[in-house]
Amino acid sequence: MAETKSKPTPRAKKSVEKKTVQPAHAKLRLRVRGYDHKVLDQSVKQIIDTALRFDAVVIGPIPLPTDFKKFTVLRSSFIFKNAQEQFEMRTHKRIIDIVNPNPKVVDALTNLSLPSGVSVDVKMM
Repeated sequence: MAETKSKPTPRAKKSVEKKTVQPAHAKLRLRVRGYDHKVLDQSVKQIIDTALRFDAVVIGPIPLPTDFKKFTVLRSSFIFKNAQEQFEMRTHKRIIDIVNPNPKVVDALTNLSLPSGVSVDVKMM
């Protein structure tokens, strides 16, 4: 009897899963600062309302620690060093993140008028 060579069985290939990397979401980070916390909170509410009007996803406001700057001033100009006054300036801060902002949101935020004493730093992440 003639021996027939049988074909070797194909080995099972290991399935290699390809991991797809999702692109990071574009994020607009607004850092809002102000000296008066009530005016600051009103400004933050105005920013969030503007972003939500254009169906943007808003994260925040996240309160950050308040900065204190203290100043000591002599009351008298000459001899009385013990007579001093202390003043402090508080800077309140909030962070707002807007995920995947569309151009309408960015345009609306740039045209937004905020009260004096409130500054906004915008960073694209």
